[in-house]
Amino acid sequence: MPARRKARKRALDVLYEADLRDKPPVEVLAGYVQRIEQPRPEHLGYAVSLVEGVAEHLNRIDELIASYAEGWTLERMPVVDRNLARIAVYELLYVDEIDDAVAISEAVELARQMSTDDSPRFLNGVLGRIAEYATR
Repeated sequence: MPARRKARKRALDVLYEADLRDKPPVEVLAGYVQRIEQPRPEHLGYAVSLVEGVAEHLNRIDELIASYAEGWTLERMPVVDRNLARIAVYELLYVDEIDDAVAISEAVELARQMSTDDSPRFLNGVLGRIAEYATR
């Protein structure tokens, strides 16, 4: 698994836990990082930046997801999908060195591995619409 995909998976783990426990992502992240044994993996820095970035921009990210997820509310989405979308939208809007297509395909691939059969297609559509909005 490529390093950035591992980082996205770790970020997903933290955001998923924060979502389920209704805790701030940065608080869950602190405990998560403490539990990781030394030497820490190289990709941990990117995972931390993803969680911190999503947490910092969560209201804007959720607003975009809610407006572009036609017929779906955030609360109705599977927790995995909601948090994969958050990571991808953060990358689309705030991480210049990640191409839009890469952010979308990584979210779709993780959804294929970890969520429902419909999730990859759903995320691809929502994220594609958000990417179009972001490039205007």
